[in-house]
Amino acid sequence: MEAFRSHRGLVATLDRANVDTDQIIPKQFLKSIKRTGFGESLFYDWRYRPDGTPDPAFELNEPRFNGASILVARNNFGCGSSREHAVWAVHQYGFKAVIAPSFADIFRNNSTKNGLLTVELQEPEVEEIFQMTSRYKGLEATVNLEEQRVTLHLPEEISFHFDIDPSVKDHLIRGLDEIGLTLRQEAAIAAFEKRHNTQMEARG
Repeated sequence: MEAFRSHRGLVATLDRANVDTDQIIPKQFLKSIKRTGFGESLFYDWRYRPDGTPDPAFELNEPRFNGASILVARNNFGCGSSREHAVWAVHQYGFKAVIAPSFADIFRNNSTKNGLLTVELQEPEVEEIFQMTSRYKGLEATVNLEEQRVTLHLPEEISFHFDIDPSVKDHLIRGLDEIGLTLRQEAAIAAFEKRHNTQMEARG
């Protein structure tokens, strides 16, 4: 898993609350057992018209959001069924961090396992980001996990502090998913297995 310490990128806004996992990645795209190729299907039913062409009415299709890597949304982002594919789609589209007033627990936990940072800010702070993004085209922000701070790069910069579980912060900064955390105990596991096998042989 790629480590996350600080990221600066273009901000894109999705002015919708209760964005569920079926909207993030519709069920017809869950057949693949591979963990790649989901980015192009992110928000598929919103991004594309029935004929398969991009829908210009959808926010993320606006040219000013091309290449955005920080997504800002409303309350309860990632609700609905548990599907890790939703996190894969967001991450593989190019987003390194998602900012919202709240997230569904399962989506937030899956994000941690896949190196996608979820940042919870107060609703007035999120609203201010929406307003600044609308006012300043091409607005960039820095999400600094080490300092737990989001900074909007305006003529006069604005910063917001965010809280995060210390263990989650440590895992993301170190780039350690569950497998990586297990491998850190590889020597202890090997020693245990050796003792266990020796005991079994002695009993045999």
